[in-house]
Amino acid sequence: MTDSLLIALVIAAAILGAGVLVMLALKRRPDSSEGEAERLVQQLIQQQSELAGRIATISESQTQTRQEITQTLNERLENVSQRMGQSLEDSAKKTAETLGNLTNRLTVIDEAQKNITELSSQVVGLQDILANRQARGAFGEVQLNDIVVNALPPSAYSFQTTLGNGSRVDCLIKLPNPPGSIGIDAKFPLDAYHALRNAQDEAGKTAAARQFRSDLQKHIAAISEKYIVPGETAESALMFLPSEAVYAELHANFPDVVQKSYQARVWIVSPTTLMATLNTVRAVLKDARMREQAGVIQKYVGLLLQDVTLLEKRVDKLGNHFRQAEGDINDIKTSTERIAKRSERIQEVEMSEEDEAAIAPTKPTPDLLDSK
Repeated sequence: MTDSLLIALVIAAAILGAGVLVMLALKRRPDSSEGEAERLVQQLIQQQSELAGRIATISESQTQTRQEITQTLNERLENVSQRMGQSLEDSAKKTAETLGNLTNRLTVIDEAQKNITELSSQVVGLQDILANRQARGAFGEVQLNDIVVNALPPSAYSFQTTLGNGSRVDCLIKLPNPPGSIGIDAKFPLDAYHALRNAQDEAGKTAAARQFRSDLQKHIAAISEKYIVPGETAESALMFLPSEAVYAELHANFPDVVQKSYQARVWIVSPTTLMATLNTVRAVLKDARMREQAGVIQKYVGLLLQDVTLLEKRVDKLGNHFRQAEGDINDIKTSTERIAKRSERIQEVEMSEEDEAAIAPTKPTPDLLDSK
């Protein structure tokens, strides 16, 4: 039972109680009649009945309304449940996809971290190599070897070659005269370069620049003295700097050193410029091989011309045979035509029996004589 129904019942009970009190009051009054009291009671009973009917109607209406509200609430709850279920399912799928992508990315990150760790160890190893002057020289020689091997055929170079003056050059490019073989020596002035890069003040930069210039000039003088041998090598040599940064610093801020290298006929090259130089060397070697084979080519061209001349003579001879055969065929054709004409004349001859008897066997006719 709802709160509104209870309130209605309470009101009805209150009205009924009020009616009873009114009746008791009328009975106690001496001037009141029984008919009036009974009339009041009937009115109260009627009002009570009407109130009970209204209360019942209100109760039924509330019950129906409650059922409708309950049904509507159930439908809405069901819709909300379906939507929440679909939303949770979609969220679960998206979450699973996101977690899968995150797992893949974490895997990639782990691989990258491993590569970075390995690269860090390699960089540390490279720093250890470059910190040692002897190991640094070996590193430059290895880089020089790789570039030369990739650019030239094996017959065009040799490593650690001893020259006639007793000097051992890192690499000797074998070229024909002129210009002759060219020596390449690897130098790596890394200490002076690092001092120049890490200098904190002008005094430090000046001292580092002086040391860098001095080291390079010593290398240029040593290469010019050791690896340019008159009559054995070319009139120039190459100094290989296995660092593009050192090469760029040299050409950007030390033009006087570059000028002195030109005067000493020592050409300074980096990995990039060395590759370009070796490509030019390869073209020179190819041209030299072509010149070496020029005599052989001329010889075979002469033999080819002789063969062409002989072929021309044989073609002329064959043409003469064909012309002679054509003449013989024409003669045979003429004889054939004569034979055919004479056969026709023999077929046209018509002789009677008298003529045949008059013909003497010892005197042939003029026609027969003409037909011979």
